[in-house]
Amino acid sequence: AMLGLAATGAVALALLFLNPYFNPGPLFFRQERLGKNKEPFTIWKFRTMVPGDAGARRSATGTLEEERITLLGRALRKYRIDELPNFFNVLRGDMSVIGPRPDSTCHASHYLDAIDHYDYRFKVKPGITGLAQIESGYAEGVDATFIKAHYDQIYVETSSGRLDVYIAIRTMLVMLTGFGAR
Repeated sequence: AMLGLAATGAVALALLFLNPYFNPGPLFFRQERLGKNKEPFTIWKFRTMVPGDAGARRSATGTLEEERITLLGRALRKYRIDELPNFFNVLRGDMSVIGPRPDSTCHASHYLDAIDHYDYRFKVKPGITGLAQIESGYAEGVDATFIKAHYDQIYVETSSGRLDVYIAIRTMLVMLTGFGAR
């Protein structure tokens, strides 16, 4: 986590200069997510979308608001750089490096009712990256989240150091090449 924070600091300095031109608005994005045992916590990310009002947030069944993603935000997302501030959450104990990716509180509440086995993910700390991210990519809507929940269940039931190394290597490849990212 300390190495991740060093990278976060370096990127934050670069973004302080780039944001005013390519991504005007706050540097960070914060959102309430559900963690282990369904405990809420605030996640930190580099902001990738134009700032919007709280009432315009996407519903659990809605599509991604692609038109709100900035040009710089697309690059940050492609290489997963927007997730680097999650290392603050790892140091705080809210998250681990590897585990099921946490969903927003309102989305998680919906998915708990709509998707069988979705609650498996709450048996472990959420992660910056996980099996669902490297195998199925970004989940948009209930159908894609059903697939993600299946991978999360597999991770929880078969978690091992070997699996974590596999996930870490695959994640690093996406970060270095942008290949496999959505």
